[in-house]
Amino acid sequence: MQAINDFILAAAGQPWVLLLVFACCLIDGFFPPIPSESVVVGLAAVSATAGVPNAWLLILVGALGAFGGDNLAYLIGRKIGVRRWRWMRSQRMQGAFRWAGRELRRRAASLIMVARFIPVGRVAVNLTAGATRFSHGTFVALTALSAVMWASYSVAIGVFFGQWFEHNHVLGAVIAIIAAVILGIVVDRVISKVRGPLPAESEVADEPGETEAESVK
Repeated sequence: MQAINDFILAAAGQPWVLLLVFACCLIDGFFPPIPSESVVVGLAAVSATAGVPNAWLLILVGALGAFGGDNLAYLIGRKIGVRRWRWMRSQRMQGAFRWAGRELRRRAASLIMVARFIPVGRVAVNLTAGATRFSHGTFVALTALSAVMWASYSVAIGVFFGQWFEHNHVLGAVIAIIAAVILGIVVDRVISKVRGPLPAESEVADEPGETEAESVK
């Protein structure tokens, strides 16, 4: 265990770690399987006791990556729509796109801000915003603010829980990540109560081959 702790501490102080954070947050904007939250929270937990990587740099790099990923997803949606790739055509994703298209017309600003905290939701919203030609200038402003909020929130969770495990960076990171997952579920439940739930996997578009998002293009 000591060897693992030493390795994590040595790795956390390397410049490439911040590049890894940036890459994860960037890709996560349009490909949800990448665990950007876990990477940011885990490194923040190490930073709480080891001082590396710097927590403020972690927020900055995480926010820049999240902002870039969200806007890349917007451009992808604008260029190719929401049915080009196989994973987009799954029942869950098509239901999510339909939900996002409906919600963007109702309350776009709050949706884009909140979606950054929901892995599948943010991808659906980002792609659908592009596919429906939502104002790019407004989207840039909203995603810039939401990216800073998301990165600050993720680092704060890691620092808060990581500070209790000064001599065991592995355990501190694991506890922080678990706490972040639990808080994420709670946030998702609260959002679902206020805004309505993300569509279930069985929900599909109203017409075969077309989502609501596409119908308003």
